Amino acid sequence: MSCQPLMTTRPNEPMSLDSSSPRSISLDPPPFNWLPLSGIGHHNFGIGSRSNVVTMQEVVSQLSLWSLTPLRLCVLTIKVLKPSEDYGNTSRSLFIARVLPVHPYLQSNEKSISNIFDTSKYGILQIKNGLADTPQMGWNSWNFFACNINETVIKETADALISTGLAKLGYIYVNIDDCWSETERDSKGQLVHDPKTFPSGIKALSNYVHSKGLKLGIYSDAGAFTCQVRAGSLFHEYDDAALFASWGVDYLKYDNCFNLGIKPEKRYPPMRDALNASGRAIFYSICEWGEDDPASWAGKVGNSWRTTEDINDTWASMTAIADINDKWAPYAGPGGWNDPDMLEVGNGGMTYTEYRAHFSIWALMKAPLLVGCDVRNMTAETFEILSNEEVIAVNQDRLGVQGRKVHVYGHDNCYQVWAGPLSGNRLTVALWNRCSKPSTITAKWDALGLDSSTSVSVRDLWKHEFVLPNSVGSFSAHVDSHSCEMYIFTPQTATASE
Repeated sequence: MSCQPLMTTRPNEPMSLDSSSPRSISLDPPPFNWLPLSGIGHHNFGIGSRSNVVTMQEVVSQLSLWSLTPLRLCVLTIKVLKPSEDYGNTSRSLFIARVLPVHPYLQSNEKSISNIFDTSKYGILQIKNGLADTPQMGWNSWNFFACNINETVIKETADALISTGLAKLGYIYVNIDDCWSETERDSKGQLVHDPKTFPSGIKALSNYVHSKGLKLGIYSDAGAFTCQVRAGSLFHEYDDAALFASWGVDYLKYDNCFNLGIKPEKRYPPMRDALNASGRAIFYSICEWGEDDPASWAGKVGNSWRTTEDINDTWASMTAIADINDKWAPYAGPGGWNDPDMLEVGNGGMTYTEYRAHFSIWALMKAPLLVGCDVRNMTAETFEILSNEEVIAVNQDRLGVQGRKVHVYGHDNCYQVWAGPLSGNRLTVALWNRCSKPSTITAKWDALGLDSSTSVSVRDLWKHEFVLPNSVGSFSAHVDSHSCEMYIFTPQTATASE
């Protein structure tokens, strides 16, 4: 895949930039090229406060501070943000440089690469709160408890995340879903916690969760009411964001019920602005159910956005949601993630192998890993799945490119290969058997975008062992019905097209 510069600029030639559109440039000649040490992909870099005139030498100097190493630059995109976009500070402009290097062992087949690892929309100026470099991890109350929540459940869940070791693995958000509040606001127009179920109040609960080294999430709705008919936040965004910040809230799930027919593109940005003005970094999770294709517009609004309807604890629901989320892969990246809804692992509606597939595919898709079961009483099998450090590492890989479905075959396309690039020039590959019988599934190099001569070592992420030192051309494995085997391919010899 060759680089196609859109504009050439000599290192010391001033460039006048405006906020209307990005400028794509390449150096002529390039003094060096850059690749983030964490891997391959598109990366955003704030390169300081300055006027809207900058030279490439200044860009080079700034990028060198980000621990970049020479390799090969494809396109560097620079955009100056309007002052109003930059944390409300009217005195500065922020340049964003985006490095798009070439994966060193992908074939030069442009169509194949764009189909498999299309990142054309990746990293385009996500919400600027400094959060979501990787997908969020934690727990949410809804899937198991629904409205049957109280402060004791939340405290005990926080305790369980610590005692089980899940918190150390990254599950740090303790998120209260619907039903924490009264049905109406108080006389001052403020949201009020339910005194029967949360008698100590949200601030005290936040303090407790923070004392454990965890973060507290809360729920509201971009409508007149929440889905369970409690007071919503539509037209109360600034008051509610300030209230959440005063309580020490770290995360907001923002739902879509009772929306008065107002388009989501109008309803969700005000809460973004209110959260950014609150003085506290609060993760903004948009729960719009995928109705108006939020992946296409929410990258500038939230840290994650639901791409689908609610999941339920069945094989049919989980697989359908995975397929829907897959189509939006190009829009995900550091700062903003596609959200196919919370994990059902451990809630009893699927088998062990189905839950393992669920967790594997969510991890590969860079989906939020929000546990939806009762972690106080989970089984050993549930814990085994949720605590797989190698699978979690795929999800949290700093490269941040969503893996996707790259090849299907068999009856109803039920033999599936999913894959995605990782840092360190690696690939994660999942062989998913959605058929009713066990089978051998094969991943061929052309489907993965690999050069046919590339040799890879293969590590099994569920067996926690290397299964092949050198595999060339294809890799096959036996996969049980409704199961998923997951691997990391590390190239032993790499071929890069120039």
